[in-house]
Amino acid sequence: MNSTFDPLVGQVLDDRYEIVAKVARGGMATVYRARDLRLARVVAVKVMRSDLGEDDEFAAKFDREARSAAVLSHPNVVSIFDQGSSHGQPYIVMEFIEGLTLRRVISSEAPLAPARALELFEQIAAALAAAHEAGVVHRDIKPENVILTDRGQVKVADFGLARQVGSPQMTATGVLVGTASYLPPELVTHARPDGRSDVYSAGVVLFEMLTGKKPHTGENNYQIAYRHVNVDIEKPSERLRELGKGNERPIPDYLDTLVLAATRRDPRARIADGQELLAAVRKVRGEMARNSSGDNPELAASLLPDSPSEGLTERLRPATRPRPVSGPTPETVIVSRSEWGVADASAQTPIPPPEPVAPRTATSQSPTSQRTPVFPPLHISHDPVHQRRRGVIAVLLVVLLTIGAGFGSWWWMSGRYTTVPAVAGMNETKAREAASANALRVETRDEYSETVPVGVVIDTDPRSGERLVRDSQFTLIMSLGPERYPAPQLVGLTREEAEQAITDGHLSLGEVTEDWSEDQPAGTVLSASEEEGAQLKPDTAIDLTVSKGREPIRIPDLTDATTAAATEELKGLGFEVTVKEENSTTVAKGDVIRQDPADGTAYRGDTVTIVSSLGPVMVTIPGVWGKGTDDARKLLEDLDLKVEIRNDSGFGLPLNLAKSTDPAEGTQVAVGSTVTLIIV
Repeated sequence: MNSTFDPLVGQVLDDRYEIVAKVARGGMATVYRARDLRLARVVAVKVMRSDLGEDDEFAAKFDREARSAAVLSHPNVVSIFDQGSSHGQPYIVMEFIEGLTLRRVISSEAPLAPARALELFEQIAAALAAAHEAGVVHRDIKPENVILTDRGQVKVADFGLARQVGSPQMTATGVLVGTASYLPPELVTHARPDGRSDVYSAGVVLFEMLTGKKPHTGENNYQIAYRHVNVDIEKPSERLRELGKGNERPIPDYLDTLVLAATRRDPRARIADGQELLAAVRKVRGEMARNSSGDNPELAASLLPDSPSEGLTERLRPATRPRPVSGPTPETVIVSRSEWGVADASAQTPIPPPEPVAPRTATSQSPTSQRTPVFPPLHISHDPVHQRRRGVIAVLLVVLLTIGAGFGSWWWMSGRYTTVPAVAGMNETKAREAASANALRVETRDEYSETVPVGVVIDTDPRSGERLVRDSQFTLIMSLGPERYPAPQLVGLTREEAEQAITDGHLSLGEVTEDWSEDQPAGTVLSASEEEGAQLKPDTAIDLTVSKGREPIRIPDLTDATTAAATEELKGLGFEVTVKEENSTTVAKGDVIRQDPADGTAYRGDTVTIVSSLGPVMVTIPGVWGKGTDDARKLLEDLDLKVEIRNDSGFGLPLNLAKSTDPAEGTQVAVGSTVTLIIV
């Protein structure tokens, strides 16, 4: 994290802790790497955010973290060294750990091999055992709070939610405390946390190490928390089979059972605390060392705590059958409601037994007419027994009619309906089981999702909770995972071809810029902002750089420049340079007489010829003493020298003989130079 503009960097807290750099920032504090000036060691300093310093609840929570962790002294727990306050900001000084979080390990390595996962998890369990023995519950066990040092040692950190058992809650009722993906069910329902809460969170961490996935997911924290309360965590081996990795990391049955024993939803049926968890982990590691691949059902069974009996519904007793009536005295028979489909053995309904049937006796016939009646005559007995029987039958008929009418009304109004189950976050197999349990059939439809993993239900159509007629069909919307398309090969295509490839690939054309290219013709794509094959979201914009062809370069006029400077400048522009030499009486030696081309433009790699001056041609003045004037003049003029005559005779009569030259004999002069011939 960049700490350039952090105001605390460079400061010294309480004349002792020099803040060196920012390491991380959390919801209520920032962690810095600091130097303890008194003990000359590197420490980590956790400073509460300045905007929370006035909040007594946060200050108390911050103070509780220091006090809770300070009572622990264990190699797998980050040590607390000091506590203080500087300029109204409380801070905690703790051990500085060089390493990486378990989250980084899971992200890069998961699913971990069972032996590797247990090696790390045993140290987490050891830290919890020490904390629970000291009466401290962490309450926020998650991979981000577990650090793996450079030496391979595990350290449990961040007791920001920790509290000692029996201390008051620091949050208002109804607030979820902790990280939803690792939250024990009892904390969602507002029970007080204890060692079993940490065991549950640790079991979730072990599940994630073994599978690379969290056991419960959802669109928000409350959906995840709901699943922790209502849905059992599956075996890690089952999740690996769903992910198609069951053969890569085979998980023995006793390791599956360890995860289930730590993550039972009922805390009374869960491993009780860190000490029991550590003992169970060591049993599992010992068995795995002896037999790394085989199952051990006996060990697996021993890892499960005994199921609790408190609060559980008793098994229903078989219903008592009505006894046959042996005499005329009525007897009440008790029949349990289970015979009527009511799952409550404590509620019982008295049902009167059948009335005894009296023997049928002959009665006197009433007079009949000579015409045969349409209906046979009714013989209604007025015997009290018969009257009582008729009353019972009438009541039963009324009851049956009422029940029938009520059942029909219930069936028509609501009984024939069922509800769409809440299956978001489940895999298809479990979603189909839930649909079958609700008397519904399903079909599937695939959609892309940025948040829901592949093969998991995103939503349903109709939505969960809506009523449908039984045996109706609803749609599971299954996740295809994030919608991604590979970036096409674009470099080397023409601009038109590249635009078509981008459109066909469900992507979009971004900014197009042009640049010179020495080897690609104009209109050819030189580069793209996304590498070929990169997985991109739909309509991702891809920027292109397109060739303008070869870059024309202006040729500078370098006449009269030195040959060396001209050559360097032309080569710097990308030209090839050819140098020729000539004598010149007007251009100094080493300077450029002329160039070809003299001006205009050319391309990199083209040749520019420059003519370098060798200076004038030099000749040596010959000796002329004693020669006649004409002969001496001719000798000098034959060397392309100009001759001037000067008479230096001391005699009255000139002799017309050469005496000397100026410059003197043997001197090197340029062709065309003027030489004075002295005669006597």
